Amino acid sequence: MKKRKLREIEVSAIGMGCMGFSTAYGAIPTEEESIRLIHEAHDLGCTLFDTAEIYATYRNETLVGKALKTFRKDIVLSTKYSPNTLLGQENIPGGKLSRTGVRTALEDSMKRLQTDYIDIYFAHRIPENVDPAELADWFGDLIREGKIRGWGVSEATAEQIRVANSVTPLTAVQSEYSMMARQWEKKVIPVCEELGIGFMAYAPMAGGLLSGKYSASTEYKGDDIRRVISRYKPENVSANQPIIDLIKRFAEEKGCTPAQISLAWVMKNPIVVPIPGMRSDARIKENLGAADIELTDSEYDLLTSKLNKLKVHGERTDEQIAQLGELRTKMYGSSGVHN
Repeated sequence: MKKRKLREIEVSAIGMGCMGFSTAYGAIPTEEESIRLIHEAHDLGCTLFDTAEIYATYRNETLVGKALKTFRKDIVLSTKYSPNTLLGQENIPGGKLSRTGVRTALEDSMKRLQTDYIDIYFAHRIPENVDPAELADWFGDLIREGKIRGWGVSEATAEQIRVANSVTPLTAVQSEYSMMARQWEKKVIPVCEELGIGFMAYAPMAGGLLSGKYSASTEYKGDDIRRVISRYKPENVSANQPIIDLIKRFAEEKGCTPAQISLAWVMKNPIVVPIPGMRSDARIKENLGAADIELTDSEYDLLTSKLNKLKVHGERTDEQIAQLGELRTKMYGSSGVHN
């Protein structure tokens, strides 16, 4: 497996997003199967594993902790602090969104993850009313104490990144990035390049759409997050077919799969490390195998120029994802989850 660096932290060129083992994408594997698949990814060279306290409200961290404990020192573990108050966090002195709140959340995450440090600890969104400099100071304390090796922000703006980085240098920014989500290319990714910050790309295949394995007739059931994201509406899936067809043509010419082309495209930038979800042996081998697929400059430029001429229909927003909580409440009487 090839390696990349998120600032000074070396990771496998492709990481594993672990959220889908516990929530958001339909039926989940058993705990035993999930642990087996995480071990398989590690055996094939994956050293970066990502989770968050909000994923299935702590359950995903607990699962990941069980899976990684036998080789914890050999991998890079990232998790995320949510600024929102979650179950059991109502009585934190100063509230969840405070220096004490961050510390309390981290210590609880470490217990669930069965570790005494976190490699990269992310702020899972920066609320509009929060000064990024203050947040950076809180996380900086944790770095100085050795509780975390580095820190990051998710879905942050270029200005927020600059301000935060000036106080405590950021290890990585984690945001959605794929051929269907390119909003960070104009400002955020260039700022990361300038400041030496890594970029972890979640949903690098647009939740599977770019793999070509889904169609307008695909039905999503239960509390599958794709029921509330407009990108998966049948009319938008049909309207985005030209993008899928383009990727398929390039994959055929390159002798690989559409999923691998999608990953190779985001990886053309050396600061980007994709963290796709993968819940089967075939997907793990396919996705991690994309590390060996390299697009030449001319191939990348041609593919990108053709993408630039195609309109992306539908999107994935926090407002849409918030509807998952309403859906879950109707179904189970519990709250939702977002990435």
